[in-house]
Amino acid sequence: MDNVQFAPIENLCNKLKDYSSIEPNLYDKFHVKRGLRKSDGTGVMAGITKICNVHGYIINENEVEPIPGELIYRGYNIKDLVENADKEDRYGFEEVAYLLLFGDLPTKSELNEFNQAIIGARELPGNFAEDMILKAPSINIMNKMARCVLALYSYDDTGEDTSLASEMRKAVSLLAKLPVIMTHAYQVQQRHYYNKSMIIHPLRANESTAENILSMLRIDRQYTPQEAHLLDTLLMLHAEHGGGNNSTFTCRVLTSSGTDAYSAYSAAIGSLKGPRHGGANKKVTQMIEDFKANIKNWDNEGQVADYVRKTIRKETNDHTGLVYGMGHAVYTLSDPRAVILKKKAFELAKGTEFEAEFKLLENIERTTPEIFKELKGDGKVICANVDMYSGLVYKMLGIPEDLYTPLFAVSRIAGWAAHRMEEILTGGRIIRPAYKAVAKKREYFDIENR
Repeated sequence: MDNVQFAPIENLCNKLKDYSSIEPNLYDKFHVKRGLRKSDGTGVMAGITKICNVHGYIINENEVEPIPGELIYRGYNIKDLVENADKEDRYGFEEVAYLLLFGDLPTKSELNEFNQAIIGARELPGNFAEDMILKAPSINIMNKMARCVLALYSYDDTGEDTSLASEMRKAVSLLAKLPVIMTHAYQVQQRHYYNKSMIIHPLRANESTAENILSMLRIDRQYTPQEAHLLDTLLMLHAEHGGGNNSTFTCRVLTSSGTDAYSAYSAAIGSLKGPRHGGANKKVTQMIEDFKANIKNWDNEGQVADYVRKTIRKETNDHTGLVYGMGHAVYTLSDPRAVILKKKAFELAKGTEFEAEFKLLENIERTTPEIFKELKGDGKVICANVDMYSGLVYKMLGIPEDLYTPLFAVSRIAGWAAHRMEEILTGGRIIRPAYKAVAKKREYFDIENR
């Protein structure tokens, strides 16, 4: 970054902070829903969708009533989608992507054709890897992915074509290319920032998305079916989560302006990067390392509870008072993604060196709700969210921490694309919420008298 040195910039920033301060009571006075959320934590209704239902509570006589969480893709419960892929011993992410994009489950022949379309679209444009990835390394893979998605516009003669068929081709192309961009960006990051070897494998035909990711990441390109199926489950769970989550809403907001697909998707990636959204999975991992370093017996529920208590009191970790991996904006009694992933994580961790860490996560999950209620006096029902166990699963798969959030984006492109096309088909107007202006009028002084 350029070393910008105009005036006393720190002092100017402090003046801006002073001017920008807003009295908290004004939000109530003008009935402003901060974060587009009501006072009871439920979201402000901003649209209608047929893509996904994130169901975590019901409103009973104007009160939020907690229920076990459900995640529904196009009317199908995610639990059924995952279980049937397991039962039939096949990969399910491509089926889920097809369902989200086209609105219904594919036949066997339709799924085979879709899989071949993805495999055929994985190759990056000529010199793209050299010009867009190798020559401009990024310490954060998410920024590199966003830049690459935006750059693909320059390689697409139909970049401004927002017809449904053109949008669908772009979606399938990005679904295919994002894993390749991610793995290339990771290898360049390792060489440039960490002085490690850079190994970029050629693409192999007939691999599923999960298999492709593992074979591109691993030096020997070897993986077991169990590992590939576990990563496939993670991709299925992360593919979609309703129109109100920050990155999907970002995609829909940009789409509503009439802009191109590449602009909308790169913005969604930028949103997902944030630690309050997709980047939260790294926060969980960092917190768990702090717990591991400061709790002598991870099996001892009392010791774990004591450390949870200190964490909520802002005495440990990053001193925010947050127990990352616990709580969700919608889910109350349970996050269905966490329920599925916890079961999968246990199956892989059992009898390995990871079993002790799995039990630590269980203890955190079990003790946090009561301690939160004890210290905060808050009756809000909280549960483990998907991030509680995803980091451990990634670790067991040998996936580096720098790729936790990028893998989220690789999966979520399916949901973003579905919402973009729904916005094009049904939105009809630019999304433009209002902000209440509270600045007072000021008298203008000429420059000599300021």
